[in-house]
Amino acid sequence: STMTDHQARFLVDTYYQMQDARIRSSAQVRGLEEVAEPSEVMTWVDEINLSLEENIKKALGKYALGHPIGKWSMGIKGIGPVISAGLLAYVDITKAPTVGHIWRFAGQDPTSVWNKGERRPWNANLKTLCWKMGECFVKTKNIDEDIYGKVYEERKVYEVEKNERLEYKDQADAGAKRVGKKTKAYKSYSIGKLPDGHIHARAKRYAVKLFLSHWHDVAYRHHYKQ
Repeated sequence: STMTDHQARFLVDTYYQMQDARIRSSAQVRGLEEVAEPSEVMTWVDEINLSLEENIKKALGKYALGHPIGKWSMGIKGIGPVISAGLLAYVDITKAPTVGHIWRFAGQDPTSVWNKGERRPWNANLKTLCWKMGECFVKTKNIDEDIYGKVYEERKVYEVEKNERLEYKDQADAGAKRVGKKTKAYKSYSIGKLPDGHIHARAKRYAVKLFLSHWHDVAYRHHYKQ
């Protein structure tokens, strides 16, 4: 609860590293069990990884609950302690007079371009955090208390309809020039449509950006006592 933002950022990054390690070790255990190979050591490693992951998650939960905006975030379906802590640790509300500043810093501004030789205009870790946030919203869409998963679902219907009307043809034409003609994506691009994955990503980004706008409103009002 007394962690600095810098320490919280480190723990958020470490949490996802530990999560990746645990997923890999779990896959190794399953693979060894399938071929009847001894798996006790890997099971032990898997259990340690899970324990570390859970302890970090608890610590980040304490950090998030120590801030009003973190407590608010954790009350939202799909936003757990790690994402709540990550937003607190990465976003300085004094440098974000509008939510557009957060969108840009989090890599959610499609007009932001990173050219070769230039400094990246967004924070890569925060962008990854937003991607994970979007995935969480997708998973919570069927929960009654959910808000942003349903926003994602409604937006996806809207995006699919626009795609079917070929309203993204310009983007599809540009995409066709970037991918190989034997790819699945090219099949969609070649008929003037965006691939399903692209539509999924657009709907997720819409839900994430809406959440971030609400997060900014709560954080801004609290910080400036409005």
